[in-house]
Amino acid sequence: MAVRAPHLYETLRCFCLAAFSLLAADVDAGDEIPFAFEEHAGGLHEYRPLLRSYVQARAHRLGGLADARIAVQELAREPAAGVYAAAHAGKGREEEALLRTILLPLLADVAEAAGGTDWRDDSFDRAYSAFEDTLLGEHRQYAAIAPLIGLSAGSRLELADGLCVRISAAGELAAHWPEASGLLPARFGREPDRLLVLELERTLGQEEARPDAPMEIADAVSALRLATAAPVAAGPVLFERLDWRPLGVSPVLPIAATAPPGEPTRLDPFRATVAAKLRPLLALADDDPQLGDALDRWELSLFQGDPFRAEQLRHALDAALGNGEGLYAAGMRAAALLGETAEERAGLAERFRKPTPDLVRRLVLAVLMHGDRRVLLRELDGALLGLQAGRERVAELRAS
Repeated sequence: MAVRAPHLYETLRCFCLAAFSLLAADVDAGDEIPFAFEEHAGGLHEYRPLLRSYVQARAHRLGGLADARIAVQELAREPAAGVYAAAHAGKGREEEALLRTILLPLLADVAEAAGGTDWRDDSFDRAYSAFEDTLLGEHRQYAAIAPLIGLSAGSRLELADGLCVRISAAGELAAHWPEASGLLPARFGREPDRLLVLELERTLGQEEARPDAPMEIADAVSALRLATAAPVAAGPVLFERLDWRPLGVSPVLPIAATAPPGEPTRLDPFRATVAAKLRPLLALADDDPQLGDALDRWELSLFQGDPFRAEQLRHALDAALGNGEGLYAAGMRAAALLGETAEERAGLAERFRKPTPDLVRRLVLAVLMHGDRRVLLRELDGALLGLQAGRERVAELRAS
């Protein structure tokens, strides 16, 4: 095997040998390696040893090995190792980060390649080769995958550069995370609306931090709920990978991980395009507290029953278009925004007296699509007063 860093090869090999001795002694003493049970189509069953979890559970003892301390010191002299650990672990003690993000994952890779705690030289060589390619590379390939429920789709659909909805490949999560079967939504992979995943991918530079995947996944869920009116949810956890190696398992934000009631629907290319346009527009709420309040209250209403839901929807309507003038003014503006004819606007004005979640969804979607809620208020008031410019601008917005 061609080795580019012989000093690291020898140091890490010594650590893995010492660690294997510790792990094998635990097994000989009666410790059992846990297994994950996975059911496949056609009635086939598979047992996967949770060697990564077995290693992580002994992190403190493994870190106390003399060979572990030597390996950490050697890695600390390697600039790429510090960057690699920072990309994994963020800020923290360097020694702990190097142990947790380099030594233990490498040990787990060797154990998985060997199929247990019986040492094999070729298993270490394969794992080390992949690790060295990662360590000395100029870029890092990051990915986060979250199960997605409430929607079905027939093909991969892009929501942004590096963010997509796609069909989950059989066993792809269990291949990297054997414990994944216990972390997935109920019946995931067995029903039409439980076959998809949200996948976030990024190419990271040497000093670039990893993305805030839980927030990006939550924004994607909100955009999909607005675009489809489906009971969309992701998670409850997302699985992170760096350079095709397991990085960790993180919780999805609760509002995105909770499925609202409703009937699943199909995500077609048109609605995926709408969601793709909406996702970056959600950032407008950061600078517009009223828009943020309207969006939050509409989304919270999805999980509530009356009278709390009705109250949330009224507050959402007022926050979006009330402008301090109350629900009646907000309802009139909303009717002018969503209605194409005088008759339709009159009907909408009446319906906005008791707004429904879908009606407020359509309103929030339209306000986001406009791009500037404050400007939209002026245009709607102009349209209601019969001003030509206001009518033309609102008509353009409806057409878009």
